[in-house]
Amino acid sequence: MTLTDEIGNEFAKHGNATIAAQQKAYMKNKFEFFGIPTPKRRELYKPFLQKSNLPAKAELRAIIKDLWSRPERDYQYFGQELVFKYASQLEEHDIELFEFMITQKSWWDTIDFIAANIVGVYMKTFPQKRVVTIDRWMLSGNMWLQRTCLLFQLKYKDKLDTLLLKRIIEQLLGSKEFFINKAIGWILREYSKTNAEWVKDFVAKTSLSNLSKKEALRLI
Repeated sequence: MTLTDEIGNEFAKHGNATIAAQQKAYMKNKFEFFGIPTPKRRELYKPFLQKSNLPAKAELRAIIKDLWSRPERDYQYFGQELVFKYASQLEEHDIELFEFMITQKSWWDTIDFIAANIVGVYMKTFPQKRVVTIDRWMLSGNMWLQRTCLLFQLKYKDKLDTLLLKRIIEQLLGSKEFFINKAIGWILREYSKTNAEWVKDFVAKTSLSNLSKKEALRLI
């Protein structure tokens, strides 16, 4: 039995059709669900994510592809948590896997975790890949790759590259996409906890959408 089948069996044992319908509706009917509340789902993950039970890193790509092929969203939630467990074993080529995770079955609920917790760690580990990857993703026209470009520095605090962030935001000015404008505001709001003056100055000098501006200045 594969790891995907094992975790799937656990999900199936604890599923609830009523909760599944509610979760599916909340996600705009984009995904199926087993119907497991988040705290319970994380409890089910726990044994599978213990260091002694983790599969070899070489198996990760195939496992993620399998998890992403399953209809229930719970599999993808488990998959991103699984990848995060290998944060100290990242390899340069892993960016290809992360791009797959971002561009397949894309929605904010996985993108935001992948951006801040997985791509964010990768870009710190391999800074030489930062600009070339960001440039490629920005030119792709894929909204979720672009949102990842905005949010990968979400936890960087004083290590955030303001020149890079400025360039990314300026490329996206005028976007009508809610998830882009919301992310612009989110990353600026988060950075305002570290450098409020920079954020205030940037907002004052930049033609942000009303949504981005409101979110950016929320804490100031």
